[in-house]
Amino acid sequence: MQILVTGSIATDHLMTFEGRFADSLVVEQLDKISLSFLAHDLEIRRGGIAANIAFGMANLGMRPILVGAVGEDFVSYRSWLERHGVDCESIHVSGTKHTARFVCTTDSDMAQIATFYSGAMSEARQIELGPIARRVGAADYVLIGANDPQAMLRHTRECRARRIPFIADPSQQLAFSDGPEIKELIDGAAYLITNEYEARLTEQKTGWTQADIAERVTHRVTTHGKDGVTIESPGQEPIHVGVAQVARLADPTGVGDAFRAGFLAGLGAGFGHRRCAEMGSVLAAHVIETVGTQEYELSKRGFLRRLAEAYGEESATEIAPHLHCPRP
Repeated sequence: MQILVTGSIATDHLMTFEGRFADSLVVEQLDKISLSFLAHDLEIRRGGIAANIAFGMANLGMRPILVGAVGEDFVSYRSWLERHGVDCESIHVSGTKHTARFVCTTDSDMAQIATFYSGAMSEARQIELGPIARRVGAADYVLIGANDPQAMLRHTRECRARRIPFIADPSQQLAFSDGPEIKELIDGAAYLITNEYEARLTEQKTGWTQADIAERVTHRVTTHGKDGVTIESPGQEPIHVGVAQVARLADPTGVGDAFRAGFLAGLGAGFGHRRCAEMGSVLAAHVIETVGTQEYELSKRGFLRRLAEAYGEESATEIAPHLHCPRP
């Protein structure tokens, strides 16, 4: 199954300041603010929603097609993704802008000062999906993740026009979109994936009830954090899948992306929704146990063991023939 994964591709530059920002603020002079902090360390991490999802899918044995816009500084990141099995041939490279970047400094109180540079991501609106689908032979699904808003709308419209099933995953962009935009992003989707808060925000901004949305999307996938995930499909009882056990909580960043990667890998293997959600939950457990969104390592034996522990031997036995991790 060919799945195009569209959305943001970015790097995170994370610094630590060993003092307190508050000690450097003069309330009466905020209109003339000029601050500089000596950072203790710097971590540069690979990120971006689409890149995280594609990386996870590739680690489960798929070859996802990553679609997004980057700068010429993307060379080493591209090499990393390609080494892990991600198809990067259809990524747009800007000639003038850098890859999107999140720069954040955190102080000893866990207060943060951050800046997000969208950069080349704004050129994602120039990408046409049709030629990409022809290059890979077909597009069974297109995941439309958080991205340049105009790019998200263009991809959604093109999927409708070409009758390509699409998966609406607007996530962070819901907060910045108005009702009509959100309606256009989700209407006709094969799947709508949100967390519980985003689900309520979608209903509030669109004015659509849960029943209204059920008439406009085929399947609705709603994650509930530590309480698992619910999948609703027409004419069927909702499916609820609990989370997989976690050994330690290291960093929650990218957990939702990992769930989506596992879920899509399950779809690609032809599994039912319960097995898809189980795969997503186990991959999410790997991510929350590591610092960074693409720093985890998978082995087939370890993944199947965690599946069996969380969901039973039947789940592990069914999934095993379709699982192709980097290590045995």
